[in-house]
Amino acid sequence: MTNGVYQPFKNFDFKSDRCFLSGDPTSLININVLPDWLLEMAGLTGNEQIKLLDETIRTYRSLIVPCNAGINDNHVSKLEDRIALAFAKGYAGVSELPEIDLFNWIGKMLYSFLYIEMQGAIRLQQLSGDGMNMSQGLMHKFGNLHTMLQRIYRAVVFEDFVPWSIVVVKLQEADEAFSFRDEINTLTFSLKMKDFGIIACLQDNGTNKRYHQELLDSIEGKALSVQQYEEIAARFFYSAYLFNRLPEYAIMPVEETIYIDAMPLKGTLNKALFDVWMHKTYAQVLENFWKPWGHTLFEIIKDPSAPMSYFEQPFLPSAG
Repeated sequence: MTNGVYQPFKNFDFKSDRCFLSGDPTSLININVLPDWLLEMAGLTGNEQIKLLDETIRTYRSLIVPCNAGINDNHVSKLEDRIALAFAKGYAGVSELPEIDLFNWIGKMLYSFLYIEMQGAIRLQQLSGDGMNMSQGLMHKFGNLHTMLQRIYRAVVFEDFVPWSIVVVKLQEADEAFSFRDEINTLTFSLKMKDFGIIACLQDNGTNKRYHQELLDSIEGKALSVQQYEEIAARFFYSAYLFNRLPEYAIMPVEETIYIDAMPLKGTLNKALFDVWMHKTYAQVLENFWKPWGHTLFEIIKDPSAPMSYFEQPFLPSAG
């Protein structure tokens, strides 16, 4: 095992000739981005389709990434087993999972989607070793996520911080259909099934969770309707968009361990960590999340100073 830090964005290693986690070019196998256990538990066939950023249509089962067989057998598969066991128990199991397991599992999924999207960008000649149609800030953010995900198979220590905001909630219904959303640019993710919902921002150092802490405190110990869950998810997706810092980390490989220390988010910028919350923009996000219930933007923002909410006390951030 290398003592350094594998950095796939340096040489754009997205050609399926190296392990997506470690960079090891040997003993490669393909693993599914959406694992078989998840498809089976969600009642899916794997033939369901997803549209990628390059406009190609792929089935769930065709989404694969290369992985070293030993890393898969000894680490990735064991992570999948822990998540599968928890998901099978519903909220009772998922709520007991260590957040680091959820971070690793969700992060692995999001990075795998990113890996496949990068392959599409290479095919369209939007990405090459000479230049790319992606900001340096995004590459930096994705590279940091990948470094953190190496904790799946080797020792990585977060020095007195966690890089994520993760929320697990109980749903009122016991058999909600499986669905998930992701926003790669902000590394935001949500998933619901059975009687639980998960919302995660993977690289904000806990800031989005603190931003919505008043609402989260008000629902502690309560089962939510699916509309309430989607409302909270919409708030996290929108606030992740408003989050205006690119977290910086000191990354120090020492022998076989990677130590990661978070730099202060305030930095030298004399402004708030989030851009101004706009109710109208938030309502547009919410309309999309509430699409199954047919709520129109006009209905949601009928009172411009108080968007519609399924909570008695909405605890919305102050708007500009």
